[in-house]
Amino acid sequence: MYTLLKKELNSFFNSLIGYIAIVVFLVINSLFLWIFPIDYNIFESGYADLDGLFLLGPFVFLFLIPAITMRFFADERRTGTIELLLTKPLTDLQIILSKYFAGLILVVFSLLPTLVYFFTVYEYGMPPGNIDTAATWGSYIGLFLLGACFVSIGVFSSAITDNQIVSFIVSLFICAFAYIGFELIYSLDFFGQFDLFIRNLGIYSHYNSISRGVIDSRDVIYFLSLITLFLLFTRISLASRKW
Repeated sequence: MYTLLKKELNSFFNSLIGYIAIVVFLVINSLFLWIFPIDYNIFESGYADLDGLFLLGPFVFLFLIPAITMRFFADERRTGTIELLLTKPLTDLQIILSKYFAGLILVVFSLLPTLVYFFTVYEYGMPPGNIDTAATWGSYIGLFLLGACFVSIGVFSSAITDNQIVSFIVSLFICAFAYIGFELIYSLDFFGQFDLFIRNLGIYSHYNSISRGVIDSRDVIYFLSLITLFLLFTRISLASRKW
């Protein structure tokens, strides 16, 4: 499993894929946080916080993570190397987790440089340190868990097709619906007493809850359950070749 994980990471960083993913994430967020004169701009807002990063981050991940994960299994299917991979002394779960953790590590590498934003705001706030540290770290944890969910969805989407573009579109649609779809349904107020239940099915409400700086076990369990669910779907998809 470690060897396959290392192979996946090497495929990212021995080509431009990994570097492009990290640079795109940082450039987009940097432009909106520091350059463009909009509400998300830290200088324009006048507040010592990183709310803009945690509002924009999920939408950047929404496109970036499907682009990263679309090749995981789809490319293996297209080239026929999936059969060779499945004959190796690895279980389906080990293969899936190797690819999943490779994507997750890339997400972590994308987030780590943004700590510079935090320390910059921390040092140059008036007075220095005038930033809600608990909420900021809670938001980082929430953004990491959200990225972890998107990676699991991307891995699943890649496992059900041999076309990378189809994988990207399917992953983008599922991620978008999981993040804001249930929130939109909730806003319609069609289901009466079930509206809150429907809202809690979506990622947004749990991400927003963690971003307040309070790590509720219910939110963590939700994220872990969603990740497990899509990894299970991926395993079923791979196992279906034997049916």
